Amino acid sequence: MSDLLYFEDVKVGDTERFGRYEVTREEIIEYARQFDPQPFHLDEEAAKASPFGGLIASGWHTGAMLIRMLNDHSIPRAATSGALGFDDLKWVKPVRPGDVLSVESRVLEKTESRSRPEIGVVKVESRVSNQAGELKMSLVSIVLYRRRR
Repeated sequence: MSDLLYFEDVKVGDTERFGRYEVTREEIIEYARQFDPQPFHLDEEAAKASPFGGLIASGWHTGAMLIRMLNDHSIPRAATSGALGFDDLKWVKPVRPGDVLSVESRVLEKTESRSRPEIGVVKVESRVSNQAGELKMSLVSIVLYRRRR
C-alpha cells in the first residue's frame, strides 16, 4: 500500500495548515526586476508614494511563494497529475518585506472524471496568510488526482 494520497483518500472538508515562508526585500525586488517591473515592486521611494505606501510583492510572486510551500508540503504526498488551472484568485492584501507566510488548504469538492476513469478532479481552496493572520491571497486550484486501480 502506498503512502501517497489518491483521489479515493481525499475527503471534502479536509483541511491542512502548513508552510513558513519569510519574504525579503531583496527577493521582492529581484522577482519584480525579472517578471513584474512596476515601481511599487522595485523602488522603495516610489512605493512610498504609491497607494500601497511601501514596497510590496507582486501578486504573481505571492502565487510563486504559494506553489513553493505546496511543493514543500502537499505535492510530494499526493498522487496528482498536475492541475487544470484555478478559479477565484484574489490578492486580498499586499505582501510586504518581513511577512512570514503560511497556507491553509481545504478540499471543496471532488468529481470522478467521466472521460478518464483513472483520474478524479479535486477543487482545493488555498489561503495564504501572514504571521499576524492577515489573509493575503486566496485561490481555488483544480487538481487532477490519480485513482487507485
